[in-house]
Amino acid sequence: MNDSALPFPDRSPWWRGHTPLMWLAAAMAALVAVSLIGTVTDHRTLTGLPIWDKSVKFALSVAIYAVTWAWLLAGTRRRHRLAWWAATVAAAGLAIEMVIIVGQIVRGTTSHFNGTTAFDGIMFDVMGASIVVVWLATLVASIAVAADPAADRARAAAVRWGTTLSLIGMALAFLMFLPARGVPRPPSISGAHTVGAPDGGPGLPFLGWSTAHGDLRIPHFVGIHALQAIPLILAAAELLAARIPALRAATVRIRLVTVAGAGYAVMLALLTWQALRGQPIVRPDGWTWSAAAVILVLVVAGVVRALRAPRSAADPAAAVGFPA
Repeated sequence: MNDSALPFPDRSPWWRGHTPLMWLAAAMAALVAVSLIGTVTDHRTLTGLPIWDKSVKFALSVAIYAVTWAWLLAGTRRRHRLAWWAATVAAAGLAIEMVIIVGQIVRGTTSHFNGTTAFDGIMFDVMGASIVVVWLATLVASIAVAADPAADRARAAAVRWGTTLSLIGMALAFLMFLPARGVPRPPSISGAHTVGAPDGGPGLPFLGWSTAHGDLRIPHFVGIHALQAIPLILAAAELLAARIPALRAATVRIRLVTVAGAGYAVMLALLTWQALRGQPIVRPDGWTWSAAAVILVLVVAGVVRALRAPRSAADPAAAVGFPA
């Protein structure tokens, strides 16, 4: 396969294309190691979980974000400078957020929604401002990457679906500032993850997602990581193309990406609706089960239709594979 047929230009090794993001990823990997040691040696708890549990989760998520965006930016042909600077701003904003999270852990208090003291309030305001900057910078980078020409339209579609849904997932965090709706909340607390109860109740191991009430962290998490999920679905289709001839056609892969993206978006809406109703993820009611069943049927039907739809004789069936 010629380099000209690749969806991304040859810039190996790609991880050298954005030094700030890769330094951020390396720092987060180190923080994961330190935090895991903290979960063993530091027996303090916060909102019902080991106090270092939060930094493990956030560091992992930020590391995945940084590596994914470094990989995406390595393939941009146009507007590369704009995307590079936007990602640099996002990396700086995430670094600020992580410094505050770790600092508050060391102090033994929460970082999010905390206005207990003037200092806590300032830290949360700074963190909130940094996240808004990260969202805006990610939006700019997403537009630059999505507008970039690509030799493989299925991969371009996967990136566009992934970045769009990831931005929506990030924005869902603002729902955590909704009024408590009958749940007592101290004046010093400006928001909550849990819907229908204060934060800190029973939750899933490590993740901490509430098992007794709704939890807005679930759609927030699922949405953010569409950036990895949608391209991975396409990567799986490309790998299966060796055994399933229909997947070798570009139009089929584009249809499958569209089905995956649309299905993911509807699933994200369902998870958000479930959380806002105060319903725990482990105990869905009949309405949630019914909606999930409808989504599953529609996705399966979409996949079948994508595989069986007629294809043009000129449709390329070129070899595929993500760049190393």
